[in-house]
Amino acid sequence: MTDPGWRGQLTLLGGLTLAVLLLFHHDAADMARIWWTSSTYGHCLFILPLIGWLVWQRAGQIAQLTPATWTLGLAWLGAGALLWLLGDAASLGVLRHGGLIVMLQGVVMASLGLQVSRALLFPLFYAFFLVPVGSELEPVLQLLTADMAMPLLRLVGIPAHIEGIFITTPTGYFEVAEACSGAKFVVAMTAYGVLVCQVCFRSWVRRAIFLMFALAACVLANGVRAFGTIYVAHKRGIETAVGVDHVVWGWLFFAVVMALVMLAAWPFFDRKPGEQALDMDALRRIRFRPGPPASIMAGMALAVMTAAPAWSHVSALAGRGDLATMAPPAIPSWQRTDAPMAYAWTPHFTGADRTVQARYADARGHIVDLAIIAYARQSEGRELIGFGQGAADPESEWTWSSPAWAPDEARGEIITAPGPVRRHVVSFYRVGGSGMTGSSARIKLATMKAKLLMRDQRALAILISAEVREGAPAEAAIRAFLQSLGDPQSLADAIAPSR
Repeated sequence: MTDPGWRGQLTLLGGLTLAVLLLFHHDAADMARIWWTSSTYGHCLFILPLIGWLVWQRAGQIAQLTPATWTLGLAWLGAGALLWLLGDAASLGVLRHGGLIVMLQGVVMASLGLQVSRALLFPLFYAFFLVPVGSELEPVLQLLTADMAMPLLRLVGIPAHIEGIFITTPTGYFEVAEACSGAKFVVAMTAYGVLVCQVCFRSWVRRAIFLMFALAACVLANGVRAFGTIYVAHKRGIETAVGVDHVVWGWLFFAVVMALVMLAAWPFFDRKPGEQALDMDALRRIRFRPGPPASIMAGMALAVMTAAPAWSHVSALAGRGDLATMAPPAIPSWQRTDAPMAYAWTPHFTGADRTVQARYADARGHIVDLAIIAYARQSEGRELIGFGQGAADPESEWTWSSPAWAPDEARGEIITAPGPVRRHVVSFYRVGGSGMTGSSARIKLATMKAKLLMRDQRALAILISAEVREGAPAEAAIRAFLQSLGDPQSLADAIAPSR
C-alpha cells in the first residue's frame, strides 16, 4: 500500500530538482551538448532512460516505504556544491558536472529520506555515468593501440615503423588519432559493464572479474581494429580502409565485442531473471530521525546550493591582476629571424589577454620559436589547461604525437603536421606567484587555490619549440635557447609583476 506522504515529498523533490537545474543551467546544458556532439559520450544519452528503467523496476517496492525529509541529505548536497565550486575554481568541467550530479543526488536524499535513498542506491550511483569523463585516457590509449598493432603487422608480413602514435608502412602514413584510441569504447564499456554487473550478478567477485574481463577485451579488440584498418589499407587501398573505419567498422566491431563478452559471461550469471531488486525486510529495519518540515528543508537546501556560485562570483571580482605590455624579449647570443617554418605553427590559447610569438636563430644554425601567453584571470574557456588549449590547435593540422624531453619544471611533447613535419615543444606554466611547472595537475591546483582564497589569478604560458630536422636536433636547439634565456621565472615576473 502506498504511503500517503509521497505526494508532498515528491513535490519537494521536484521543486528542489528544478532549482538545481535552473541555478546551474549552464553546466546542465554543457553536459547535454557534450552528449549530443561528442562520439565519446554519445552513450550518455541512454543513461537517463536506463536510470528511469532501474527506478521503475523498484517502483512497486519503493512505494511501500515511508518517505521523509532527511537532514543528513543536506551534507551530500553540500558536498556537491563544494565539488562544483572546486571545479569552477580550477576551470575543470568534469568537477562542475560531477558536482551537479552529486547535488541532484543530495536533493533526492534530503527530500525522500534514508530508506528510499537506500532503495535507490544503484540508480543514484549510476547517475555518475552522466558525467563526461574518460577522454583523458586518449593519449595513453593512443600509444597502447599503436604498440599493439605493430606485432600483428609484423605477424602478417607488413613492414612497419612506429613513432609515437604514427605508423608508417609501404602503403602510407597512419595516425592512431584520438577517435581511434578506443577511449570511447572503454568509457561506453565501463557504463555497460557496471549495468550488467548489477542486473546479472549477485557475487561481488564475479562482478569484479566480469568488469575487468570486459575492459581488457575492449582494449585488446581496439588494437586488433587498428591493425585491421592498416591491413585493409595495405591490401585494398587507403580510401577503402578510411571509409570502413570511420563509417561502419568502428562501432560495428565494438558491438560484436560486446556481444562476445556477454556470450562468454552468460554461463556465470548468478542473478535470476525477474528477481526482486530490493530486500524489503532490510530496508524496513533502517531507522532514522525524520528531518524538518518540507518548507524548512527547501529553504536550507536552497541556501546550501546557492553558496557556491555566490562565492565564485565574489572571487572572480577579486582575483584579476595587471599585466605588463609584452614584446619579444632580447635573448643573449640569439637574433630574431624571419626564416620560414616548414609548416606554420601557432599555439592555441583561447581568450588570452596577451600573446606574443617570435623566432630566433643562433650562430650554430639552431632555430627556435618562442611563444608567451598571458591571462589577467582564468575563467571557463579562458584557461591555460583545457580542451584544445596548448601547443596543438585542434582546428589546425597539428596533432599530439608523443611525450618528449623537457626540464623538470616543464612539459615536453612532440606534435606532428602533414609532411610529416615534427616539432618538439617545451611548455612552462605559472599561476599567480607560484613557480613554473609543466604539470597540468599542479596548474589546476594552483588555479583552484588562487580562486578559492581570492588571490592573484594571473596565468602565464611560455612555449619554446623547434622543428625536428636532420643535422640540427630540436632538443639541442631548445637546450641552447634555455641556457641563454636563463630562468623562465624571471621572464614571467617581468610580464606579471608582483602586486
